[in-house]
Amino acid sequence: MQKEIEKILDEEVRPMLSMHGGDVELVAVTDDGMVKVRLTGGCVGCPAAQITLGSIVENAIKSKVPQVKKVEAV
Repeated sequence: MQKEIEKILDEEVRPMLSMHGGDVELVAVTDDGMVKVRLTGGCVGCPAAQITLGSIVENAIKSKVPQVKKVEAV
């Protein structure tokens, strides 16, 4: 599951975030379907970071990896 998530981040999420100077780092994937990520670059301190996490990062991952239950920032 971790390789699938990295591929999604590389191909779908990072290109969008990089247009605004941001990036995302995969921190952990738990057996119970929890994905932990760290927003970096321009995303740090951005007022829209929570929206980015939910509407871009979480939606992209959950749409392709249905066993993921939640994506959270650490």
